[in-house]
Amino acid sequence: MNLNRKRKKKQGKQAPLWMVTYSDMVTLILVFFILLFSMSQIDAEKLKTVTESYQQRVIFDYYPSPVELERSSDVKEDEKESENITELQQPEPIASDDFEKQIDELEKLLQQIEEYIRNEGLSDVISATRTDEGVVLVLQENVLFESGEAQLIGDALPLLNKVATLLENIPNLVKVEGHTDPRPIKTSRFPSNWELSGARASSVVRYFVEEQELGKSRFQIAGYADTKPIVSNDSNKNMKKNRRVEIIILEKN
Repeated sequence: MNLNRKRKKKQGKQAPLWMVTYSDMVTLILVFFILLFSMSQIDAEKLKTVTESYQQRVIFDYYPSPVELERSSDVKEDEKESENITELQQPEPIASDDFEKQIDELEKLLQQIEEYIRNEGLSDVISATRTDEGVVLVLQENVLFESGEAQLIGDALPLLNKVATLLENIPNLVKVEGHTDPRPIKTSRFPSNWELSGARASSVVRYFVEEQELGKSRFQIAGYADTKPIVSNDSNKNMKKNRRVEIIILEKN
């Protein structure tokens, strides 16, 4: 009897079976949450590391680093190529000394030509001026050609001989331009003033090359008809001035 009572009392003190299962489940859940918490902490650390790395990368992009970064040589090469391209795209400025030297040479050339014209007694038939292209000698139509013609007259030859002597002593390239007034011309040889102006310039250059033996590679020819008047074509006197041949001693390159 006493033993049975003791057993009943001992059995009454034991926990129910479902409590064991419940406690195991609670323990597993606790372990699960601990794992989640520890994993979340690791992710946060990684995020912090990645953030710091990115910030350092940005700083290094804008500030020079004492330690050479990876592929820094490639970056330097790209920068060097970019500088070279920029240098190629930008034309080299003309040195002011060279520019002033060219101006001085043109001024001296103009003075020499004006002195030559005075000494040869050509002031009434030739005028000399300076433009952006070079020194321009202007010869009026009446000292070179008959009206509406492109063949040189006899009186023009001594004048052109003196001009050829001048050009022979100057190494510059020469451009010869023919100009007319606006009055139309229409012949079998010259359908318009374009042909007439070009033919007149050609006659002058041909005389310099064939008769005076000046180098033909020095000369350029242009015919402008009436497109470049020096005065308004409102009178016979002004139209006479516009009928001309210009010999341009070009500026040296």
